Amino acid sequence: MGHTLFQIRSLQSITRAISSRNLGIIASKQVRMEKRDESHGNNGVEATTRSINPRVDKLQQFVRGDSTGGWQDSWEQGVTPWDLGRPTPVILHLHQTGALPKGRALVPGCGSGYDVVAIACPERHVVGLDISNRAIMKAEELSSSSPNASYFTFLKADFFTWSPTELFDLIIDYTFFCAIEPDMRLAWAKRMHDILKPGGELITLMFPISDQVGGPPYKVSVSDYEEVLHPMGFKAISIVDNELAIRPRQGREKLGRWKRSSAQSSL
Repeated sequence: MGHTLFQIRSLQSITRAISSRNLGIIASKQVRMEKRDESHGNNGVEATTRSINPRVDKLQQFVRGDSTGGWQDSWEQGVTPWDLGRPTPVILHLHQTGALPKGRALVPGCGSGYDVVAIACPERHVVGLDISNRAIMKAEELSSSSPNASYFTFLKADFFTWSPTELFDLIIDYTFFCAIEPDMRLAWAKRMHDILKPGGELITLMFPISDQVGGPPYKVSVSDYEEVLHPMGFKAISIVDNELAIRPRQGREKLGRWKRSSAQSSL
């Protein structure tokens, strides 16, 4: 009997020892896993903060090497991260709700031309302008069978040197201001002034409003637009958050509407 009790007590001691050891191993593993997960999480946030979209990175390589030919190369190789593949939601909304001026409209840097086709109608003839011949070819291919084809035109030209035969009632800028070198923004504003009718409207989708470094796209702010547009006689009608921005751009995009006065530039 005594021998049996000794065996039972010994077995209980061994069991407790094994259990304690296993609990220690499990706890140790759990701590290591938590530290690893925490470290992985921090690395993930850091990677997200530092990472560059490979297509954007490739685009920057093209444009930095050749500010004009780089855009052609990006279209030739299909490196067009700004292309939504459909009309810009807020531009389409403004058109459908009758909130866009009628007359002649211009979309500089039109790319595939989705916005051009979307807002063209009997009351509004739209010109899509792009420096890339390949972009214009694609726009023409995509829109060749559009029922409103007689209300829009695509042209391959440099916005900064092109001279239209008539002034415009409306100009829409989206991912164009942010694509040019920041030191060209004053020239951009002067061109807007020169080709827009007095009293005409300039619509700017301001993106990306962020603290990113480098480009394109180059970071923008409301003050960046005001700094170059105010001296050219433009007055903001409204500047609001773009609630219809696509998900990756939400919170980083504003819709600005500007009127060009008849006053001459102060520069």
